[in-house]
Amino acid sequence: MKNKKKEEIAAHAITKAPNFVMLAAFVAACVLSGIGPANMKVWLTEMFWAWGLVAILLLTHRRFKFSTAAYTCFFTWCILQTIGAHWTFERVPMGWLAEPLGLERNPFDRIAHFAVGWFAFPLAELYWRNGHVRSRIASAFFAVVTTIAMAGLWEIVEWLYAAIDGGEAGAAFLGSQGDEWDAQKDILCDTAGAVCSSALFMLPGRCIRRLETGMERP
Repeated sequence: MKNKKKEEIAAHAITKAPNFVMLAAFVAACVLSGIGPANMKVWLTEMFWAWGLVAILLLTHRRFKFSTAAYTCFFTWCILQTIGAHWTFERVPMGWLAEPLGLERNPFDRIAHFAVGWFAFPLAELYWRNGHVRSRIASAFFAVVTTIAMAGLWEIVEWLYAAIDGGEAGAAFLGSQGDEWDAQKDILCDTAGAVCSSALFMLPGRCIRRLETGMERP
């Protein structure tokens, strides 16, 4: 019994370690991002959402602990958000990618929206482990639908902020870069990311357990 308990404690520690590393890395990224940002107003607005997400995860982790894979999805978006907040999304240095691909538009915003789609993985995990649905397929489906709805609401938030601000900060936050179809393309990127991450969630159980142990219903 003692050996089994020791193994459980060790497994728990191994599971928590990556989460602490990601949290520490996010704090460091926030500090670096806040050093001489391109536009302090934009920086505060963009970082508000990252801080809010992390705060929610910290406040609710005792009631529901996501898998390391799910926290990695959140972490990836948070890091991209700190980068976009520092430079503004339309000015992040992306010439190393845009030039070889012949892109006239800065692609960082699209990449960040694709990462937003990865939220479908933790959402599917939440639906599945809480017993809201009866199958992993249904969990993945509703996670994708939820992510698309969130993407649409976010585009409305961007539009309202830009309209209310009416200045450079509002335009930078909107980040359309002159593309009249920017909102629709952003939602498409969100959807693509959601489909990819939900497909990962639907991998056979043994494959998922290699990413994280604790993926079964409690």
